[in-house]
Amino acid sequence: QRYIDIESVYDPAYLKGKRVAITGANRGIGLALAKELVAQGGKLVAIVRSSSDELDALNPDEVVTGIDVTSDEACETISSQIKGGPIDILVNNAGYFYEPVEMVSDGSVNYKEQLKMIDICAVGPLRVSANMFQNGLLKEGSSIAMITSQGGSIDWRTTQNPEGGDYGHHMSKAAANMMSVLLSQEFKGKNIAVGILHPGFNKTDMTAKYAEIWEIEGAVDASVGAKRVFHEIGKINMDTTGKFINCEDGLEIPW
Repeated sequence: QRYIDIESVYDPAYLKGKRVAITGANRGIGLALAKELVAQGGKLVAIVRSSSDELDALNPDEVVTGIDVTSDEACETISSQIKGGPIDILVNNAGYFYEPVEMVSDGSVNYKEQLKMIDICAVGPLRVSANMFQNGLLKEGSSIAMITSQGGSIDWRTTQNPEGGDYGHHMSKAAANMMSVLLSQEFKGKNIAVGILHPGFNKTDMTAKYAEIWEIEGAVDASVGAKRVFHEIGKINMDTTGKFINCEDGLEIPW
C-alpha cells in the first residue's frame, strides 16, 4: 500500500512555516520538491545556478543564484546571500547524470565526466553543507537531507549491473553516500541529523536516458516522488542519522 499510494502515509504538516533550502530547485525533482514545499506552507530558499520561470512562479522566500556546487568560491557566497536567518532543513539535491552508458570494452569510458559527476554529486553537497554550518545557518536541531541514489549501493551492483559499466554515475553516488555518513558522524555532537535518501525512480530530464523502462520499472511523476522524499525527510532525526533510505518503500538500502 505504501509503495502504491504515498498518500496513504504522507503527512506534510511538519513543513508548514519551516525554512527549507533546496539546491537545484529550478528543475527536475528539485523543482517538484520546491512546489510541494510551497504548497504545504513551507518557506522556500532556492539555491541554484540560475532561476527558471517555474521556480520564480512559486515566489520563493529567497533565491540564491550563481551557485555552481563545483566552485569553492561560489559556495563560499551562499550564506552571505541568505538574509532570512537559519535553515530548518537543507535538501542537497543538485546532481548531474552523464547520459552515455560507459563501458571499457567499447572505449566509451569518459574520465572527465566521471570526475565531474563525483565533484557535483559528492563534493558539492559537502561544500554547501559546510558553508551553511560554518556561517551559523545550520544550528542544533536542524537536519540535512542528501538526495543520492540506490545506484550508490555496491551490494546491489551485481543484481542491477550484471554486465558492469555506467562507472561515473555509480562511483559518484557511492562517494556521496560515504561523504554523507561521515558528515552524519561529525554532526552527531552538534545535534544535526543527516538523512541519505534514494528518491525513487522519477520521470525527469535526468532519467530520460531510461525512458523506455519508465513504465516497466514503475517510474512516477516527479510530484509523487517529491511527496515520497518529504515523507522520509520528516522522519530524519538523531536516531536515524546516517541511514540510507529508499523513499519508494521506506526501507534501508544495503551499502
